[in-house]
Amino acid sequence: MAFGKVLIANRGEIAVRIIRACRELGIKTVAVFSEADKEALHVELADEAICIGKARATDSYLNMQQILSAAVVTNSEAIHPGFGFLAENSLFAQMCEDCQIKFIGPKGKTIDEMGNKINARTLMQNAGVPVIPGSKGEVSNLIEAEKIAKEIGYPLMLKAAAGGGGKGIRKVLTSSELAEQFHSAQQEALASFGNGQMYIEKIIYPAKHIEIQVLADEYGNVIHLGERDCSLQRNNQKVLEEAPSLTLSAELRDKMGQAALKAAYAVNYENAGTIEFLVDADQNFYFMEMNTRIQVEHPVTEMVTGVDIVKWQLQIAAGEKLSLKQSDIELKGFAIECRINAEDATRNFAPAPGRIKNLYLPSGGMGLRVDSGVYSDYLIPPFYDSMIAKVIVHAETRIEALRKMQRALGELVTEGVTTNQEFQLDLITHPDIIAGKYDTSFLGETFLPTWEPQNE
Repeated sequence: MAFGKVLIANRGEIAVRIIRACRELGIKTVAVFSEADKEALHVELADEAICIGKARATDSYLNMQQILSAAVVTNSEAIHPGFGFLAENSLFAQMCEDCQIKFIGPKGKTIDEMGNKINARTLMQNAGVPVIPGSKGEVSNLIEAEKIAKEIGYPLMLKAAAGGGGKGIRKVLTSSELAEQFHSAQQEALASFGNGQMYIEKIIYPAKHIEIQVLADEYGNVIHLGERDCSLQRNNQKVLEEAPSLTLSAELRDKMGQAALKAAYAVNYENAGTIEFLVDADQNFYFMEMNTRIQVEHPVTEMVTGVDIVKWQLQIAAGEKLSLKQSDIELKGFAIECRINAEDATRNFAPAPGRIKNLYLPSGGMGLRVDSGVYSDYLIPPFYDSMIAKVIVHAETRIEALRKMQRALGELVTEGVTTNQEFQLDLITHPDIIAGKYDTSFLGETFLPTWEPQNE
């Protein structure tokens, strides 16, 4: 039975995306907002809206008590956390359950199991999923780190056990860098997650960052929706994503898909989730982590499969059985997503909040979608993530998709604020991107060192 009313515990384009999915399913929505977001688009679109605190996320979008109180007061049956904020907070998922409000995502136990990267590695090894060579457990101090580093060799990667969003991660190329980078990563992990546990992995280089989208219901039905190539990253943050990947043969795609299903079964997964892998030059793949939530880049998968992932999140959470079978999933054409951020790429991508004086989001033509939470005269607040829109295209061939993205970015207008639009345009017209010859090192080592933005 479908929910009657859902509260969205998020903001920006993902909150708008969820509201639209709810409306199409006949579900009423409740938006929560901070004082800084009182004029936000998600507030205008929802059936009801409640202010939950001041501008800082800790006072609003991370305030569990306020969000749950809003759900109770509005008689909301479920809460969709979106991505970021409380989306992978097991305590919040448990609090929802205690309040008899459905958390639209996996159970808190599953979030805990996969949220701790050390524990997740062990679970995956036991399930027969290949993992990156590295430490067997927590690395709590520099002496342990030095010992393990000697065993697995350099270069290596330091990672926060409770990490996410690129925080608490450091690349270490030589032994002389280890001490400084270990302390730096540990302090960042403590500040970001309240947990200073670290672990060490061998660097797989060069590599492709490939992730597999899964859907699973409470009845044990699990399918995957193919892969996304997320190798274009800056400082461990994704910039552009595409599906399917040119790197994967049909055989490798099937192997990785089966590994993703093993991972989901191993933790009795429910709802939408993503298994992230690294693929080396010899086509060996290794489990990296699992994201127990909807992801920013989910639209490219929706475009090539025709499956509405957010609607299925809502339906699965409401107790519906997954009607899709693996044999129903067919990847058609190519899809690309560019993240549009309010940032100045010429000043080391510094956030550039401000008022949008004039906005035009490209929307004409087949196979073009823009997910956004902004409008003309909207004031972008400085308190949150800088992403303001996602431009997604789909076409029969990859070259057509690239041309369609070039056309769409060329039409995009965001007067009054600086965005990474020009950077994205230059990126998708680079010969190596057009040829599909890129990996996780491409932005940092090939593109950015030689990129010269045009003067307007």
